[in-house]
Amino acid sequence: MLCGKISCPLLAKARAIAAHGRLVASEQIDGSTPPGVFVGRFGHPRVLVGPMIPPYHGDTTVLDTPELWLGKTIQEIVDLRYSLVRGKTRVHIFDAQDPFGIVDRLQELTMSRSPVESQARFAKKPAGTLTLSDEAQPFGPSAPLRSFQAWGMKTDRQIEKAYYDRDLKAADAITRLHEDGVLVSRIQRAFSIGMFGIGARRRLVPTRWSITAVDSTISERLLEEIKHLPTIDDFRVHTFRYIDNRYVVMLIPAMWSYESIEAWFPGTAWNEGGASPAMMGDHEGYQGRTTYASIGGCYYACRLAIAEHLLRERRQSAALVLREIHPGYILPVGVWNVRESVRAGLTKDPTRFDNFHSALDFALGQLSIPRKAWLQSSHLLREAFLQRRISSYLGA
Repeated sequence: MLCGKISCPLLAKARAIAAHGRLVASEQIDGSTPPGVFVGRFGHPRVLVGPMIPPYHGDTTVLDTPELWLGKTIQEIVDLRYSLVRGKTRVHIFDAQDPFGIVDRLQELTMSRSPVESQARFAKKPAGTLTLSDEAQPFGPSAPLRSFQAWGMKTDRQIEKAYYDRDLKAADAITRLHEDGVLVSRIQRAFSIGMFGIGARRRLVPTRWSITAVDSTISERLLEEIKHLPTIDDFRVHTFRYIDNRYVVMLIPAMWSYESIEAWFPGTAWNEGGASPAMMGDHEGYQGRTTYASIGGCYYACRLAIAEHLLRERRQSAALVLREIHPGYILPVGVWNVRESVRAGLTKDPTRFDNFHSALDFALGQLSIPRKAWLQSSHLLREAFLQRRISSYLGA
């Protein structure tokens, strides 16, 4: 506990290793893959790819389906992910255009709608501790892959159809699958292993990049429709808390604009040694943005959740998202945390107001950081208070 955190991240990793270390430390793994695949980013355009397999059989879907993790503790998530062993072999990203060997087998695996019996042989025993990122979900030990077999696949016909349509653009395949109710994590996995797009343009996409690419693509398409819808007619505040993250989503009766601000408290991943919360954010107006958000994939994951909600409501609005990350968030677990938390928060009945100031007072009252700090950090709030064009519809 010398780090000062209220719960020790080293112990969280150690518990996972103690629980699964012996099972995954073998040159051969037999188990039911969720199915899971991984595409690395180092060495691009020649990247490491491979399956992810646990050392046991049965329904392992939860191991690689973030949509099922909401409500689990960080320790439970770490335990789930450490049980997956990554095989890895280096291929070229354009091997997806005419797949053969391991790429072909991984694409076939990814088309399965349920766990698949599999066996992997490694060149040496899997090694490495838990790999953590605020973009992607945690990854466990890995080893060079010598051979891989899988059998008993039950094909997801929707993904299969997109895969065999080599004239369908990747963005169209992604949005069509989302419309058909395919889980975002499954779309991300298939996109990563190069299963979508014009045949001659297909490529492998590193897992971390694919997560944000899919969130961004789907939300952009949804917003194209949302921007033609009438605005909401009141101010709405949704709140949600999970693994010591606090979320406030404020929906404002106006044409689409969006801002997401994060406040990382001292002792968290992006503010280890600070004396006060580190605040950062990004925003876009009605026309969207042309540069990558500085806060990374969380921006797009949150935007997707809001766009899904507005489309269900058949309304548009401006959206302000305030997120506080407190010290209990001892390890980053990936942007799925933001997407699923905001989704969950938006399913709850909002607190409604007839004016901007009452809504803002309530919203900021759900958070720890003083009002002045949020106002200084927020482009949308500065516009609301300083520009006549914005303040006119906010009732200022």
